[in-house]
Amino acid sequence: MEIELHRTEYIQVGVTSPKTMKILPMAKEKHGQKVVVADHEGAVTCFQLKRGDASIVFKTLPGPKITRLELGGPLGSVQDRIFVSCGPEIRGYNKKGKQFLNFDTNLTESIQTMAVYGSDLFLCGNYIYNHYRDCKDFNYYLSTDRINDTICIPSDNMDNVIPILACQDRVLRVIKDSDLRYQVDLSGSPSCACLMDPKGEVLYGTSDGLFGVVHIGEMEPLHRWELPNDDNVGGILCLESYDLLEDGKNEILIGRDDGLLQIYGYDEIGDPEIKCKSVFPESITSVVGGRVANANTNEAVVSTYAGWVSGISVIHAQQMANAENMKSIMSEENQMKIEMLRSEIEELQVRISRERENYQYMASSDNRVSAVPQFSINDKFVLNGDDASYHITLEVQMPIDNVLLQCNVPIDLLDLDKNSAVVSFSDVDIENNNYLLATYRCQANTTRLELKIRSIEGQYGTLQAYVTPRCQPKSCQ
Repeated sequence: MEIELHRTEYIQVGVTSPKTMKILPMAKEKHGQKVVVADHEGAVTCFQLKRGDASIVFKTLPGPKITRLELGGPLGSVQDRIFVSCGPEIRGYNKKGKQFLNFDTNLTESIQTMAVYGSDLFLCGNYIYNHYRDCKDFNYYLSTDRINDTICIPSDNMDNVIPILACQDRVLRVIKDSDLRYQVDLSGSPSCACLMDPKGEVLYGTSDGLFGVVHIGEMEPLHRWELPNDDNVGGILCLESYDLLEDGKNEILIGRDDGLLQIYGYDEIGDPEIKCKSVFPESITSVVGGRVANANTNEAVVSTYAGWVSGISVIHAQQMANAENMKSIMSEENQMKIEMLRSEIEELQVRISRERENYQYMASSDNRVSAVPQFSINDKFVLNGDDASYHITLEVQMPIDNVLLQCNVPIDLLDLDKNSAVVSFSDVDIENNNYLLATYRCQANTTRLELKIRSIEGQYGTLQAYVTPRCQPKSCQ
């Protein structure tokens, strides 16, 4: 079956963390579902598509950086209440944007991951797991390694809810009250997990790109299957189980840190196989399934690191043929939209030129005013055991102008197919501990740069990367 993915960009918010976007349950069948997304500026934005355009339902005021967003509500009712974690606080909003909860946990660590079930909050910092019931401390557990994600297996009895911690030391820790019930050994460090079946089927993804399914039993786990990363694609940041192809079976939606979105289905004997994929220019932080653009069509909604929220819908071979016949009908409507966009672009260009003139005037006057722009950098430094090299990833919310690498020990820069930047080397200055001084000049609209280096075994030192984005005034971070 020939499948093609159609992408539509909806809205852009601030820089987002993994798993900070959800789709609210269907309220009216006439309209699509509402999407709620949180960003590093502390704002929670809820929007709904009306006549193809994103209409803001509500947007909260900026505040501390939001690291996680989950949906919840009383058991047996619609799960449409929005919970966000920012620092040591948990805030709750209803579907109209009214805040009903502001819970300060007084934790020493910032909350990184969270799960909500009824009146229970399962909160995790980097190493500490806390269980709150009705905003009162209920259970506690200290992990031996960093906690990357938290989920819970529901139950009719509140005391039988099973929290699961995805930890950096390649295990899933199953918690009972304040003790470890047992742990599940994996082939890689789990970076995210989601529930495929309320009966205990857990889907997990790792930082080195593999994913699988494990059944969490009462006393011991049962591994269903695991798919290796044979293509050496990026690590997994988010995943979801959803019937995107509308064939009666849930597909697996996987978002990776190299911008690759993969849709996996099952063959005749039940083994996972890839159905289709799409490539984004930035890392994918969240992917959820729902009906957003149309109340009758399933789609996947994707958010990226820079805050772009896009919809991915599936077009089959028959729909492709019908779409060709519809082009003439839609041409007039598209022409009107193009004219509106052109007028908006012209207005924005006029405003930008006016603001640039004001800035140049203020910068050249006696009372000079200049502010250094602040921007976020998403960086990763990962060891590749196959070829004994290090993989460096630098991602910025705005286009990158150049990146300067400096190191006080000798290292080799290796070629990488994904890297289209032009590199130039400066002379080595051993007296000032400059064994490496290289500059990468990026092409236009490049927001993500991947590098590969190899060091000499037994020698250690400091590698520094200076990132300069395309912004005014020029600044480096």
